[in-house]
Amino acid sequence: MASATATSFTVGTATSLTHRGSSLPQSKSFGVRFNSQNHLKSFCGLKATSSVRCESELSFSGKEMSAALRASFASKAQKENHNIQYHLQPQAAFKVAVLGAAGGIGQPLSLLIKMSPLISDLHLYDIANVKGVAADLSHCNTPSQVKAFTGASELANSLKGVDVVVIPAGVPRKPGMTRDDLFNINAGIVRDLVTAVADNCPGAFIHIISNPVNSTVPIAAEILKQKGVYDPSKLFGVTTLDVVRANTFVAQKKNLKLIDVDVPVVGGHAGITILPLLSKTRPSVSFSDEEIEQLTVRIQNAGTEVVEAKAGAGSATLSMAYAAARFVESSLRALDGDGDVYESSFVQSNLTDLPFFASRVKLGRNGVETLIPSDLQGLTEYEQKALEALKPELKASIEKGIAFAQKQAIAA
Repeated sequence: MASATATSFTVGTATSLTHRGSSLPQSKSFGVRFNSQNHLKSFCGLKATSSVRCESELSFSGKEMSAALRASFASKAQKENHNIQYHLQPQAAFKVAVLGAAGGIGQPLSLLIKMSPLISDLHLYDIANVKGVAADLSHCNTPSQVKAFTGASELANSLKGVDVVVIPAGVPRKPGMTRDDLFNINAGIVRDLVTAVADNCPGAFIHIISNPVNSTVPIAAEILKQKGVYDPSKLFGVTTLDVVRANTFVAQKKNLKLIDVDVPVVGGHAGITILPLLSKTRPSVSFSDEEIEQLTVRIQNAGTEVVEAKAGAGSATLSMAYAAARFVESSLRALDGDGDVYESSFVQSNLTDLPFFASRVKLGRNGVETLIPSDLQGLTEYEQKALEALKPELKASIEKGIAFAQKQAIAA
């Protein structure tokens, strides 16, 4: 079907590009990009949007997509410095395991990360129904080999030699439920899965999606400590969805080009613990007090917005899968040696008086290289009050997770 204008679709990673000496790089969502001056001819000819020279043996539909996935970030850099030439050759070298791969988040997440040219092996684990998911995904002509693992007896094998473990396992929210209502079920699931990670791939990046993240990340940390393998630089609570939502809602509200918008979000991953720092939005934009209040509340309650819209049929699965895939791709780029990867995540932190806190971090081959404090500097009065207001609730959630893990250890 013909179209008079260019078409663009992006599935994402986050990337950061600035001139040296500039302020903190801006994280943006990039990835698979379809561009056509006249029309889109099926799934072919996927290319980066500038004259980036990249080569790859395998991809979603030929070598061009690998270039788009791995090198799309080069387009902005070239605009800033036309003398830069990139010669990128992504290698499928990393193993990724998705624990809970047959679920509402796990299936679309597995599809999105299957598209990465950096993954050699994709291990899908669940307690049931995962073999069909793996068979389906295995037909996609991207580099990674897909393997299915079902039940506790196969959990250990699913984790052998894995570089990144993503955990979306658990029950979803239903109308009327808070994230704390999920605690008793999901806390035990995370405990058992992280125990297996500690035993089989203790050096892997661990991405926790299972809610309540404000409690499940501290649970994971305690389990890893009990096993003697805790590395705070490699344990992440995936809060990327809060940033994705903030960017989307602000762009819509202010009629901005979405790809240019970057809103820092700090705190935690539930209700008032989610704090979008609208004063630090890039590009710089002004908000009325009413807009600040409306946007903040919507970003904080966006998960509930989806739960209610689905009317009992599920929670935010597709947007969560998108955001988690972005974080996986960022982690893979960092593991691959990209020195300019920034994301937001709920991690062990000394930026506040809380032991865990979501903020922007710089990722490297060994996990978190640097916590970025600048977003917490120069807050508005509204943001400062909101920051202080979220701390008691976040502190209680963190302590609840720690107490659960410690009680389990005593009982054992």
